[in-house]
Amino acid sequence: MAEAGAQSYSLAAYVRLLSSNRDFRLLWTAQVVSEIGDWFYAVAIYSLLLELTGEAKSVGLAVVLQLLPQVFMAPTAGVLNDRLNRRAVMIFADICRIFIVIAMLFVTSASMVWLVWILLILETVMWALFEPGRSAIIPNIVRGETDILVANALSSTTWAVNLAIGSGIGGLIAWKFGRNAVFILNALSFALSAMLLAAMRHKETHTEAHPPFRLIDLIDFKPVWEGVRYVKRDGRMLATMMVKAGMGLLGAHWVILPIFGERIFPLNGSGTLSMSLMFGARGIGALIGSLSSGYWARNDERRMRTGIFWAFLISAASYTALSFAPSLAIACFCVAVGHAGTSMAWVYSTTMLQGMTEDRFRGRVFSADFGGLFLVMSLVSYSAGQFVDLGIGVRAIALATGVLGLVPAFTWLASQRLWKPAGTLPRR
Repeated sequence: MAEAGAQSYSLAAYVRLLSSNRDFRLLWTAQVVSEIGDWFYAVAIYSLLLELTGEAKSVGLAVVLQLLPQVFMAPTAGVLNDRLNRRAVMIFADICRIFIVIAMLFVTSASMVWLVWILLILETVMWALFEPGRSAIIPNIVRGETDILVANALSSTTWAVNLAIGSGIGGLIAWKFGRNAVFILNALSFALSAMLLAAMRHKETHTEAHPPFRLIDLIDFKPVWEGVRYVKRDGRMLATMMVKAGMGLLGAHWVILPIFGERIFPLNGSGTLSMSLMFGARGIGALIGSLSSGYWARNDERRMRTGIFWAFLISAASYTALSFAPSLAIACFCVAVGHAGTSMAWVYSTTMLQGMTEDRFRGRVFSADFGGLFLVMSLVSYSAGQFVDLGIGVRAIALATGVLGLVPAFTWLASQRLWKPAGTLPRR
C-alpha cells in the first residue's frame, strides 16, 4: 500500500494526469508560459527600481503594490469568479496584462518611476481576478481526491520550476539584451496563456443557480457576507485559511533576496545576476517541497496537517541560517531549504481547502485565502524595505524573519484541537 501511495505522486502520476486530461493540460501549459514570463518580469522590475532610485524601500513599495491591491480586490474577485464563467474571467485578465506589461517600456528614467507604481497596481488587480479562478477550477476539471492532490502538487511544482527558470534566465536576458526584451517576452506569455485557456472545453456549472450577472452586483455585498458566514461556521476551514497568512510573515524575502544579491553577494559587479541566482534557489527549493508533498501526505489529511507544522519550522530555521550565510552558495542553499518548507505548506493548505469547500463558494474562499497572505506579506515587505533604508542590516532582517516564522508554526499547532483525533476532510 505504501508503495502504491508513493507511485501515486511520482513523475509518472504527473505525466498520466497531463496526458489523460486535456483541459488540465491546457490550464497547466498556460500556467507555465505566463509564470515564466512573470519571473522574467519581477527580476527586471526590482533591478530597474534599485538602479533608478537607489533605495531599498522602492523594492518594498513594489512588493506592496504587487500584493496589497489583491487584498482589496478579494471580495470582488471572489464574487466575479463565483458568478461568472471562471475561464472567461481568466482570459480577460490575461488580455489586460498584455497591455499593462507593454506600458513598462515607457519607464526610462527616474522621473517616470511613478508609472511603475500605476502599472503594478493594475497588473495586481488582474492577477487577483485570475488566480482564485485557477484554484477554484481545478476540482471541476480533475476528478478524485488523489488526482486533485496530484494536480495541486504539480501546479506548485510547476510554479517552482518556473521561478527557478524564469528568474534565472530573466536576469541573464535583462543583463544581455536589456529590460525591454524582458517586458516584451512577458507580454507575449500572457497572449499565449489566453489562447490556451480559450481552447479549454470543460463546462462550468457553478453559475446555474444564480440569475444573470448585473454590474450592480459588484457593489452588492450580500454574497461577500454569505461567504464570511460560510467560513465562520467551520473553525477548521478558518484555521486552514490562516496558513497562507502565516506564510506572509516570511514575506520579507521579497526585499531580502534583492538586497542580498545587490549589496552582499554581487557577481562580476552585477547585482542582477546574484539576485537571479537567489530567486532561482527559491524556485528550486519550492520544487523540492512540491515534489515531496505528495510522497509525505499520500492524501492523508492528518499527515498534511502535521506537514504544515514542520514546513513552518523548516522555513523559520532556514531564514535564521541565512542571516549568517558567509557566501552566495550557502545563502542560496538556505533560501532553497526555506522555500521547500513553504511550498509544502501551500500544497497541503490548498488541497485541504478544496476538499472542505463547496464549488459555489470556492471563488470567495480562495480570494480570501490569497487576501490574507498578501495583506500580511505586504506589511512585512514594506517594513523590511524601510528598515534597510534606516540602516538596519539585511542580515538582521533575515534573522527577524526566521523568528517570525515560529509564530504560524505554533499557532497552527494550537489549532489542531479543532480536528477530531481521527479527523477526515469534511465533504460537502
